[in-house]
Amino acid sequence: MSLELIRPGRRGLFCEAGDFHIDPWRPVPRAVITHAHADHARSGSDIYYAQHDSVPLLRKRLGPHSLIRGVDYGEPFRLGQTTVSLHPAGHILGSSQVRVEAGGEVWVASGDYKRDPDPTCADFEVVPCDTFITEATFALPIYRWRPVAAVAGDIHAWWQANAAADRPSVLFCYALGKAQRLMAELLAYTDRGIYLHGAMVPLVAAYRDAGIAMLPSLPVSAAGRGHRFSEDLILAPPSAAGSPWMRRFRGHSTGFASGWMRIRGNRRRRGYDRGFVVSDHVDWPDLLRTIRETGARRVLATHGRTDVLVRYLNEVEGVAAEPLETLYSGESDD
Repeated sequence: MSLELIRPGRRGLFCEAGDFHIDPWRPVPRAVITHAHADHARSGSDIYYAQHDSVPLLRKRLGPHSLIRGVDYGEPFRLGQTTVSLHPAGHILGSSQVRVEAGGEVWVASGDYKRDPDPTCADFEVVPCDTFITEATFALPIYRWRPVAAVAGDIHAWWQANAAADRPSVLFCYALGKAQRLMAELLAYTDRGIYLHGAMVPLVAAYRDAGIAMLPSLPVSAAGRGHRFSEDLILAPPSAAGSPWMRRFRGHSTGFASGWMRIRGNRRRRGYDRGFVVSDHVDWPDLLRTIRETGARRVLATHGRTDVLVRYLNEVEGVAAEPLETLYSGESDD
């Protein structure tokens, strides 16, 4: 068995021994999907394998007629000469790491992942392996996350201060994963309903169908005629910033919840009033901790600061590491 159990190909990460691709960026006969974000789940493949909780999200992404086989975490299944299983990645609902075993070798493709507790998805599971394929979205020492429960308190305080000033609070965040996580974390501070941009409504509904507890919500379009939103929190994707949709929120204050807000200059350049550091990706300390805990002899780093991570692993940690080129984009406007 070749040691290159998973390698980049023209259509994505390819496992020749199993004759399947992981998160392919072009249509393939068999696709194993880590999660439902757009850069990891693309339409057109003949059959998809994914964790059960992600199937409703994938149907919204891939279309209702896509052939998707849902599997449980830890449930092994055979593809060609390989044994494959999916394990929690802690990124969003249904997100998975892909464990592939063949010829005495174990590889794990982590997809996107985080180690912070998250009430909207299963906690990350360390999967021992020989080769670990890891993201490097925030692979710089400056990226260290505060507990999201504390950041949710900051968001609530900002919302309440705006409400006292009769000012709508428009919080920009990614529509799949981030919005739902914030709605769940804010339950510790309030049970007041919020408003959603239309792009978020079906995704929030999918989380509610999965039994995830979140703040009550209504689409902005359901607000009564003449509603001023002056005491309300409104969640919207970053693509809505500066659009005509924003005109209904007179005198609004804007915030952005993202790991990129760890760098203050990012908030100023993007023109947000407040930045809240919330990421669904692993930070620098947990990235290194995870690599150590897998016991991997070899690490392949993809999307993000792969240069920094690869150099650090080789020179400081003594782990054989190299970059792996993919089309994944890390934390993006999804």
